[in-house]
Amino acid sequence: MKAILYTDYGATDVLQLREIEKPSPKENEVLVRVHASSINAIEWRRFTVPFVARIFGKGLLHPKNMTIGGDLAGRVEAVGANVTQFQPGDDVFGVQIGAFAEYVCAAEKNLVLKPANVSFEAASTLPIAGLTALQGLRDQGKIQSGQSVLIYGAGGGVGTFGVQIAKSFGTEVTAVCGTRSMDVARSSGADHVLDYTKDDFMKSGQRYDLILAANGYRSLFEYRRALKPNGTFVVAGGSFTLMIQSLLLGPFLSLLDGRKMRGVMARVNQKDLGALKELVVAGKVVPAIDRTYPLSKVVEAMNYVLEGHVRGKVVITC
Repeated sequence: MKAILYTDYGATDVLQLREIEKPSPKENEVLVRVHASSINAIEWRRFTVPFVARIFGKGLLHPKNMTIGGDLAGRVEAVGANVTQFQPGDDVFGVQIGAFAEYVCAAEKNLVLKPANVSFEAASTLPIAGLTALQGLRDQGKIQSGQSVLIYGAGGGVGTFGVQIAKSFGTEVTAVCGTRSMDVARSSGADHVLDYTKDDFMKSGQRYDLILAANGYRSLFEYRRALKPNGTFVVAGGSFTLMIQSLLLGPFLSLLDGRKMRGVMARVNQKDLGALKELVVAGKVVPAIDRTYPLSKVVEAMNYVLEGHVRGKVVITC
């Protein structure tokens, strides 16, 4: 079977289309014929990872796990002896490392059935970005109906899901994105859309109950000043500086007054994948797909993502 591997760290040219052995499912695994996957920041960070991060299990000089891709949507071809929820022929979506491939063995607990009226391409955009937005707003942000919510980086994958999920909770949503992404932010349901190249949300005087930085490049202290007295800031992605500030200073700043600083990384579980599925079936979340590339064009797709300003998600078809 064909799969994308990376044998070294560096630029996108380390990604290679290789012929490898088709896997066989273990007792609690499902063999999926992958129809579509999608690109998240975790993919490009996997091979462009800074040297310091390599010592934390990713391989010091060369990658330990050369497969790549996380989101998947496809059809079950075989199941392990202990699998009870799926059978050959089922259409599923979920998460498994190595999804940039024609086949992948995924843990049963990381999959749910795909709705019949949702395409493989659309389903493949949901897992990682959707879980990040859902868990960031619901679990870390404690989102409540009637709140004012700001989504910074509202034009990308996490951002477009964040706007729609926040609206599903009955909140007033302000989306901040680039000029090119304003249309997708509006179509996602944002009540107000700000172009960060022209409008500075910090200077509007508006304060928010909850801020989700889906792709944050402002200072942690700036986001903090834009919160209401008991507001919450959640960082889901963005600059390395913001990540470090949130990790090191967030817990301390949260102790100073009622404003809370949080971070979120997607936790894969069937319950939340099911929640995303229900939102899509109800029409409350509609995946935004910018471009679609075949598996053989992953390098081209990754280069497009790294240029920035992707509107929604970039999908890989297998």
